[in-house]
Amino acid sequence: MILIGQYDSPFVRRVGIALTLYELPFEHRPWSVFGDGDRIAPLNPLVRVPTFELDDGLVLVESHAILDYLDGFVPPELALFPRTEPGRHRALRVAALAIGLAEKAVSLFYELRLHDQVSEVWAGRCRSQILGVLAALERERAERNGDWWFDDRIGHADACALRFAGEAHPDLVVLRDHPALEAHSARCEALDVFKTISQPFIPPA
Repeated sequence: MILIGQYDSPFVRRVGIALTLYELPFEHRPWSVFGDGDRIAPLNPLVRVPTFELDDGLVLVESHAILDYLDGFVPPELALFPRTEPGRHRALRVAALAIGLAEKAVSLFYELRLHDQVSEVWAGRCRSQILGVLAALERERAERNGDWWFDDRIGHADACALRFAGEAHPDLVVLRDHPALEAHSARCEALDVFKTISQPFIPPA
């Protein structure tokens, strides 16, 4: 299996972390959608990462779909998304909020960095959505006493979006203003797998 994309993308990184936790062998190609778009396009016409090529040549193109595929390699009790309800939809909800946060952080970055004229309406909307998600996640995480969001072990809901959002928008995403999320992110980033599957944010040229 081949994972394409740089680890400064939280979408790529969450897949690399899952592959490593599941002890599944894979090749990593740290291609950029800006610098290596011509190599990604034949595999993924969306020219997005993660792009994930299976051993039979089939290519998966969205992080949640890839994680769903990888979960099938392990017994239900080891899957990083619960297989049964109500745990499954609750974990999916938190993961969706976290990944939505990362998506809005990407949109805001592109708006501010790549456009000659910034749409203040769009930028303001992105900022509002980012702060709204942070507030919602902070409230929910503060209500939980365990080390991880669900159960007693790490799961897909313990995403890596917080670090990315903070690096992309350090003046907006200030984790010290969200102590429960700050502690949660620090706990994740201290893990060996998070240190290994890691790359500082590299702004596109």
